[in-house]
Amino acid sequence: MAKDPVCGKEIDVEAVRSGGSRTAEGVAVVDPLQGTRSLHNGTWYYFCSIECRKDFMGTPEKYGGGEATYSRPYDRPSSS
Repeated sequence: MAKDPVCGKEIDVEAVRSGGSRTAEGVAVVDPLQGTRSLHNGTWYYFCSIECRKDFMGTPEKYGGGEATYSRPYDRPSSS
């Protein structure tokens, strides 16, 4: 089990990893009702919902994930 860094809910890591089903090409389809995950600064973080993941990715330092890193300039939020 993992803990969602945003809301604190316990997440079943195996359910998130297994996905709901697979595409015709064999790619796992994520079932957001089972939770979701995101790789940030080399660490996998698990979330109960897309909303919690979005909140974390916007301000990871607020949730103990360190500062956001951006691999492409257009990924950065605008400063306006």
